[in-house]
Amino acid sequence: MSGRVGDLSPKQAEVLQQFRERVQDILPQLPAQDDHFLLRWLRARNFNIQKSEAMLRKHVEFRKHMKVDTIITDWRPPEVKLSYLSGGMCGYDREGSPVWYDVIGPVDPKGLFLSATKQDFIKSKIRDCEMLQKECSLQSQRLGRNVESITMIYDVEGLGLKHLWKPAIETYGEILQMFEDNYPEGLKRLFVIKAPKLFPVAYNLVKHFLSEITRDKIFVLGDNWQEVLLKYIDEEELPAIYGGKLTDPDGDPRCRTMINHVGPVPSSYYVRDHVTVEYEQCLTVGRGSSQQLEYEILFPGCVLRWQFASDGADIGFGVFLKGKMGEWQKASQMQEVLRSERYNAHLVPEDGSLTCERPGVCDLMKIYIHNLEENSKKQKLQYIVMSNCSASESQHISNLHPIIMIVSNQEISISFQP
Repeated sequence: MSGRVGDLSPKQAEVLQQFRERVQDILPQLPAQDDHFLLRWLRARNFNIQKSEAMLRKHVEFRKHMKVDTIITDWRPPEVKLSYLSGGMCGYDREGSPVWYDVIGPVDPKGLFLSATKQDFIKSKIRDCEMLQKECSLQSQRLGRNVESITMIYDVEGLGLKHLWKPAIETYGEILQMFEDNYPEGLKRLFVIKAPKLFPVAYNLVKHFLSEITRDKIFVLGDNWQEVLLKYIDEEELPAIYGGKLTDPDGDPRCRTMINHVGPVPSSYYVRDHVTVEYEQCLTVGRGSSQQLEYEILFPGCVLRWQFASDGADIGFGVFLKGKMGEWQKASQMQEVLRSERYNAHLVPEDGSLTCERPGVCDLMKIYIHNLEENSKKQKLQYIVMSNCSASESQHISNLHPIIMIVSNQEISISFQP
């Protein structure tokens, strides 16, 4: 049995009912609550109800953390991402599923990463995923049957060493993992076309992020790729450049109004060369060691803002809540406020903030920073932490202690400005 609606074994149907009962408390927080949606999570974990429940609950936290429910309406990618990040949805396959194209060769990975943060890159991909899921839902309504997955076409002509740049590969791996964890069964099939000899090398660098189920949906096509595409996509829905008849209104065979064909990112977009921040203090931490810095927050509504830049490699950064001053605790022993993630602050300075919402309690906010490169040399991390509490409130926090920061192998410049 396929594990889909209308094709369930008695055991699968029983597991589905039990699964629905176990996740009843989070159903209102999900983008859909029907059997089609819940079965995607069960199939992704081979109908193991415990693993499926854990996966779905993590997804709910992911949606909260990344503000996924409003990412389409409330968040706009940086201009450089809109202009120089390739791809786009164009047409539908013969079963009515949306088709997404990525044109890899002309992409300038280093230019993109020097022009916007890695978090912006990841959020852009989340936004794309949400737009595709929304289109699947609309297609389901139009066709009167369930559409829940997409067809993808990767045009890798021109794939070169520039695409194997380590920061780009690492980020692409994170995106693939995000897709696996939060959009199960969202991929119907992926066709790789015009693959050069370097493609197997690139694929081997990222395939470990993919589940066996996903890997089985990837097809590397040979010289007959146009013929194969036409078996799955009607010629009226396939761009002319790929062997179909679809063009833009002006006759452009590349369908540029739907598929972003890009090129090198102009250096005028590079962020680090145009950002000047004054950093006041310096802290050096040796390899394998750490430091903790704490801030005591007495009033709700204060906004903590940070800016930091590092040298050499990605760093992990997060904010946590602990119980009392002076007591050293691991991140796992504290309440997570801002999930620790990787930041490419050695390429683009990071700028973020959060609102301290806990009223009437002396809260200790902890920033956690960790050098993620095990074999790296000392790195320099410079940062500023600021609070915009009102004057009436600031008198109560005039004796703030530092926010906790845990750093390995980093040299740090620090300042706090209430």
